[in-house]
Amino acid sequence: MKTIELDGSHGEGGGQILRTALTLSMITGIPFRIERIRAKRSKPGLLRQHLTAVNAAAQICGAQVQGAAPGSLALSFVPGKIRGDDYRFAIGTAGSCTLVLQTLLPALWFAAAPSTLRISGGTHNPAAPPLDFLSRSWLPLLLRMGVEMKIELLRHGFYPAGGGELYASVRPVPALQSLELLERGELRAARATAIVAGVSVDVARRELSELHLQLGGVLGVLGELQQEIRALSSREGPGNALLVELQYREITELFTAFGEKGLPAEVVASRAAKLARDFHGSTAAVGEHLADQLVLPLALAGAGAFTTVHVSSHLQTNVEVIGKFLPVEFAITRTAGAHRIALV
Repeated sequence: MKTIELDGSHGEGGGQILRTALTLSMITGIPFRIERIRAKRSKPGLLRQHLTAVNAAAQICGAQVQGAAPGSLALSFVPGKIRGDDYRFAIGTAGSCTLVLQTLLPALWFAAAPSTLRISGGTHNPAAPPLDFLSRSWLPLLLRMGVEMKIELLRHGFYPAGGGELYASVRPVPALQSLELLERGELRAARATAIVAGVSVDVARRELSELHLQLGGVLGVLGELQQEIRALSSREGPGNALLVELQYREITELFTAFGEKGLPAEVVASRAAKLARDFHGSTAAVGEHLADQLVLPLALAGAGAFTTVHVSSHLQTNVEVIGKFLPVEFAITRTAGAHRIALV
């Protein structure tokens, strides 16, 4: 079978190219070679989380791999048959568990037997979707597409310490169903959650107070913004994250801002509030980050469409990589206040 050649410096030039290629290579059985891996990042080449994804993918499908080493700029991957089993993988740093999880799960939808995954590392990392986002925004849409899957957070892991762990169980999918999300519907609920681990609870209170001031009059007639403080043991920190969850009729979106040493709680709240305001003020059904993560399942289903706020370089690059493995084509068109992404 012909090997697909990929340039890791193309488009967004990060780890998304590699992750999408690993997923689709496992599913299609098509081998690939990628050069200039993550060439546009400050530390190019394979980092621990990318190496974990490569080795995990190789174990799941019995692949032959060359170039799987820290800092490697080139990799070849020849997949075998996907095997359902109980798997456990450790990143060893605060590298994102969720990105590794999203690389592996779609392949396990097409295994012949059920699987479980335990992945340790970072669960709440500024450079990746937190586990809350996957469980509240991403997973419900996949369930609507016919996926049988559960995701559970076992332990939080913040950057730079890591130490978190997540668990997922998945059953084979007989056939993926299409998904159409052109309108999100009315806003039905809004919730803010401030997470602190090894950080004063007063930080969480200040974040929620500021968030209420900035969003209270923006979200319509809902009344009070529902608020929650998730105070964790210092053993799970140090770390701080502020989550804003907007529940619409058709979709739930979740926006995150992370605390940093020396960064005022009010600034963290302002960042989260801006993300929520910008999305709520648009006509799009899907936020920028969720859009990146929907094109692959839609391509595997062979049909579907959604509207999104912004066509990011991540999204464009993902669409291009998908087109190298699958006989599908996405049309991206501008609509009033949003962009429409649809399989044609």
